[in-house]
Amino acid sequence: MTIILLLILCVYAVTIAQLIRGFGKINTYYPTYSKPQTFFAIVVPFRNERDNLPALLESFRNLNYPEDLFEIILIDDFSEDDSVRQIYNWRMENGKFQTTLLENIHLSNSPKKDAISRAIPIIKNEWIITTDADCKVTQNWLHTLDSYIKNHDVSMIAGPVSYELKGSFLHYFQQLDLLSLQGATIGSFGMGLGFMCNGANFAYKKSLFLELNGFSGNQNKASGDDVFLLQKAINKHPKKVHYLKAETGIVTTKSMDGWKSLFYQRVRWASKTTSYQSIFGKDLAVIVFFGNLTIIGAAVLLAFGLLHWINFTLLFGMKFIVDFVLLYKTNQFLKGKMRFVLLSSLVYPFFCVSVAMYSLVGNYQWKDRNFR
Repeated sequence: MTIILLLILCVYAVTIAQLIRGFGKINTYYPTYSKPQTFFAIVVPFRNERDNLPALLESFRNLNYPEDLFEIILIDDFSEDDSVRQIYNWRMENGKFQTTLLENIHLSNSPKKDAISRAIPIIKNEWIITTDADCKVTQNWLHTLDSYIKNHDVSMIAGPVSYELKGSFLHYFQQLDLLSLQGATIGSFGMGLGFMCNGANFAYKKSLFLELNGFSGNQNKASGDDVFLLQKAINKHPKKVHYLKAETGIVTTKSMDGWKSLFYQRVRWASKTTSYQSIFGKDLAVIVFFGNLTIIGAAVLLAFGLLHWINFTLLFGMKFIVDFVLLYKTNQFLKGKMRFVLLSSLVYPFFCVSVAMYSLVGNYQWKDRNFR
């Protein structure tokens, strides 16, 4: 039994080592601040975000980019709070910005995809950027994208995302989880097998969106406005889809404040895995699942006296070391804080396996709605 567990973890360790190697192949980009040329449409779907919209809009107001070279399109997904009023107030106080407020039209099982699709027809220029209402952008966010676009033949750009950190174990646990996702994202692009991105910092040409027929084929999944579109783009134009590894392009978002909401968020993310077009993405999900399941199996065997503690330490240590290297390298780039790493590594296998199994059979709640 120990040999089987060891073999599974060897496959896991080799896979993570490949991601670590791929991570190093993506160079950090340092923008050149020449005269801006690119016009951006910033698209923000939202629902019941009155506590978060002020910070996002303030970060837009502070952008170091000409106001006539970007527009803000906010799509209200039938909010039940005063989110819309907050936008009206902000627009009155900041009339120099091109700001449009739309109401969503539900045409599928994915309100967010519907919201982005709702905005597409009114966008008159080429580049679209999506972000979320609970995010904040850096002052040079658009400058960084503009610089990269001017220096590369690119039609889609995946950007980095990090959490605003709070002090509890729950929030640092989420930070480590996000570091693993960002590390896997950057590493896969470095391997030439990009399959994942984050819609909180995602840019693409309108012409590419239309060429790919938007979200067609994935409307049955509530999430995936980012990943499915990226995988379609990579299948058709692999050399024109890039990851922008730039510190000035990092978008920060808020972590969940409770374990239940975190669990449902991760279930929502995991539920789309079976519909991936990327074979590597599916394979990686299976390898990660069994790598974490192996640690749970080893813990159970240890508890019943069927596995020596030295062997458990060897198995756990193998996984911990490769995970830590990827997390550390990603954290160096994102400039965050790593705390409770050992405790999180003990909890994470149970969390990961629970999320994966529940995502296959269970319902979940998101934005006061039920999804399957």
